[in-house]
Amino acid sequence: MHKSIKYPHRFFVLLLSILLLSACSSGHPLVPTPNIYSGGGYPAADIPLEQRSPISDFIYITDRVAEQDKKGNLVYKAKRSRSMVVGKISVKFGKDITWPELLKASQTIKRKKTIKLEITKTVELIKFPNTPMPFGMQKGKFITLEPGASDYAAAEQDFQTLLKEELALSRRKEVILFIHGFNNKFADAGLALADLWHFSGRSAVPLFYTWPAANGGLFGYFKDRESGDFTIFHLKELLRMLSRAKGLESIHIIAHSRGTDIITTAMRELVIETRAAGLDPKKIFKISNLFLAAPDMDFGIVEQRLIAEKFGTAFGQITVYMNKGDSALSLSQLLMSGTRFGRMDDDNLSDEDRKIFANVKNVNFINVKGVSGFTGHSYYRTHRGVLSDIAVTIREKAKPGSSQRPLIHNKDNFWTLPKSYLLK
Repeated sequence: MHKSIKYPHRFFVLLLSILLLSACSSGHPLVPTPNIYSGGGYPAADIPLEQRSPISDFIYITDRVAEQDKKGNLVYKAKRSRSMVVGKISVKFGKDITWPELLKASQTIKRKKTIKLEITKTVELIKFPNTPMPFGMQKGKFITLEPGASDYAAAEQDFQTLLKEELALSRRKEVILFIHGFNNKFADAGLALADLWHFSGRSAVPLFYTWPAANGGLFGYFKDRESGDFTIFHLKELLRMLSRAKGLESIHIIAHSRGTDIITTAMRELVIETRAAGLDPKKIFKISNLFLAAPDMDFGIVEQRLIAEKFGTAFGQITVYMNKGDSALSLSQLLMSGTRFGRMDDDNLSDEDRKIFANVKNVNFINVKGVSGFTGHSYYRTHRGVLSDIAVTIREKAKPGSSQRPLIHNKDNFWTLPKSYLLK
């Protein structure tokens, strides 16, 4: 058995939970410049001319209910929708900033002014029929009844057309898909993707999948967890559609916190389904990288549902970022009892656990050092070293221990990422 990790004093955790649940955002600044660009080197020359702009568009997919605010603007809050929708947001990097100015700031460690990101437009483009759709039996098989089947197929065709258009504008025929965690609003997800896409070199088509989170209140964490279960079917549908996309060569998935449980659950079910059909899920789904940042997952469940079922072989490589001092996961651990996967490190593993994880060759566990911030939970987009590691992994298909990813090797597939990682 693994060694348990103690969580902070209950009073501190309770106080932390109140702060987390009541906190409000004062704006979303562009994240710190990754270490890898500290001496210049942001790959601007590789970015298509159309994307060299402080205003960028991003595709979103959601099963949040569409609403209108007091000004009549389209908004998505925490209510669940039986229908999956696809749309676009426009994100503005800074106020009255030019592309050369943004480029300079993206290679500056100590910026003179804060660059705030803002969603300036949200447009819903495609609406899928409500699920579950009416179905019946035909020749001993379940079939979706009309007009639902045709309407759903037409919506997917519209999605495939949209994706084809975006791939045509991208230098690489790849997708970066971001899936957020607990207590994230629609805008939080879109702006987080903007950070990650921008600093990965704008080299792929950016998509974010946003589920009905941010319920708030004393029991908001539990409501969000159930909404995470609710969204699994729709996320699987998105992954199926991406697997059928013509011209799409590779997918990079970045999931944070509770989003890691959602994506691994969805992919686990798809892996079982695909293998049962005699197919290779690695070839079908084309997922080159799966990043699990601060995973809010029970360690024992990870071992039994993912490792035991050889989940990892369905991907190019899986990178797990962990921080033992993650206070948000301390709260989750207190509420849910099981040791959180995102707080583990190699010192907490038994010899038996070490042998199990050592056999999963394409999964690497990275202990992140030098994490700052009140909770130490959002380091996937605030830690200069982690941002650098995500960028080189996506852009260069780099492996841990290579010259491009000189992580400190601990033992087997456990690594340490220091604060100065890739600093020039």
